[in-house]
Amino acid sequence: MIEIHPSAQVSRLADLEDSVRGTRIVVGAHSVIDSFVKVKPAGGSGDLIIGSHCAINSGCVIYTGNGIHIGDHVAIAANCTFAPVNHAYQDKSRLIREQGFLPSRGGVVVEDDVWIGANCVLLDGAVLRRGCVLAAGTVVRGEIPAYTVWAGEPPRQVGLRQ
Repeated sequence: MIEIHPSAQVSRLADLEDSVRGTRIVVGAHSVIDSFVKVKPAGGSGDLIIGSHCAINSGCVIYTGNGIHIGDHVAIAANCTFAPVNHAYQDKSRLIREQGFLPSRGGVVVEDDVWIGANCVLLDGAVLRRGCVLAAGTVVRGEIPAYTVWAGEPPRQVGLRQ
């Protein structure tokens, strides 16, 4: 089920694929989803909830997997990937694509007032606390504290919001 608030703007060139498992995709008030954003309900039964006044720029790919919750006033730059799912792969006697998925690490949570730079990757278990900033190209697997600035792979703290 796809629910788009009447004041939200979703480009006609964005691709929000509806779930066949009944999960929800919710786009909050005054949020903007740009051209060439792909939302795919794959790899789990989690919902995608996008708060109000959010911006998701071109080229982002969002797999709903084990769920994604994006708070209010979040800015997501171009070409970011949200992948809250983990493939099973341990059994070498079976093809990877036949092994399914590992248990959830909690999905992805992005609290309010967060800025995610271009080409960032958020993996299952990523938690971005209120007001944090990710520099371009940062890969996140765990928790980023509130009002901190992080960069790199592995991510390291490079500053604070004052």
